[in-house]
Amino acid sequence: MKKDFDVVILTDSRYLNDSTTNDYKHNVYYEDRLVYHALEQVGLKTLRLAWDDMFFDWSTTKSVLFRTTWDYFDRFDEFSVWLETVSKQTTLLNSKALIKWNIDKHYLLHIESKGIRITESHFIEKGAKVTLAQLHDILNWEETVLKPCISGAARHTYRLTSETLTTHETLFQELINKEAMLLQPFQYQIVSKGEVSMMVFNGRFTHAVLKKAKQGDFRVQDDFGGSIENYTPTEDQIAFAEQCVNACPELPIYARVDIFEDNDGEIALSELELIEPELWFRHHKEAALVLAEGIKEKLM
Repeated sequence: MKKDFDVVILTDSRYLNDSTTNDYKHNVYYEDRLVYHALEQVGLKTLRLAWDDMFFDWSTTKSVLFRTTWDYFDRFDEFSVWLETVSKQTTLLNSKALIKWNIDKHYLLHIESKGIRITESHFIEKGAKVTLAQLHDILNWEETVLKPCISGAARHTYRLTSETLTTHETLFQELINKEAMLLQPFQYQIVSKGEVSMMVFNGRFTHAVLKKAKQGDFRVQDDFGGSIENYTPTEDQIAFAEQCVNACPELPIYARVDIFEDNDGEIALSELELIEPELWFRHHKEAALVLAEGIKEKLM
C-alpha cells in the first residue's frame, strides 16, 4: 500500500504551535522545524503531529519519529496502549523494542553488564518491605538521590541525607507500593562540574552540551533553572558515548548519552536517552541533517 508520508514527527499537544512569549515552547517548536526541514531536504515527505492525535491514520506513514512527546510518562498507561497499536501499523524510530527497554532504568544493569561504568545504583522493586534508613545503613551511603525507574523531567527525584530520611519515609512508602525505585549515591561532581549530554546518531557522535544546575539545586534540567552551554568533549568521552550506544540491544537511530565525572573521578553513564530526548539541534543545526540521512537510510 502506498504511504502518504515517509516520517511523522511526534510531539505532544502543548508544543504543536510556536510561541512568541514562551522561550521554552519556541525552542521545542524551532528544533522540531529543523528536523522537519532536514527530512524534507533529503527527500522524505514529512508531517508533525501530537502522538495522541485521534484523527490521523498511522498506517498512512512509513515511520514515526519520537521527538517531543514529553507527556508520555504522565500518561504512561495511555501511551503504552497507543504504542502497542501504532507499532503494528508503522515503523517506530526508535523501535518499540528499544523504547520499552529504555523506558525502565533497569536498562542500566544491561549497560553495566557490557563493561561500561554507570552511576552506582541500587534498585528497589515495587512492593519491597524496606525503609530508607535501612537502605542507607545496608549500602553505607550517607547522601543519595532517589528516583522512579520509569520517569522523566526529574519526576519524584529527591536528594536525601541522614537528616531528611524520616521526612521522606512516608512518601517513599507510597511510591514503592506503586512502582520500582532507584537509589544512587549523590554525585558531587555533577553539582560542581555539570553533566555532559552527548548526541549520537546512527552510532556517530555529532555534538555535545554541558548542563549545569542553578545555585543551590542538583537537577540540571532547564525545567528547574539549569543552564546549558556548548561543549567540546575529549576523545575519551566521545569513545565512551559511542560505546554506550553500541551496547544497546540494537543500534538506535538517535541517542543522547548523559555522562559525568563520578565521585571516583571516572567517566560514568548517568542516563541513556532513546525515547524523546532533547537533542539541542539549535546549537548544532547540521546534526538534524545527520539524523535525517540516517532515517532515510533506514527506510529505503
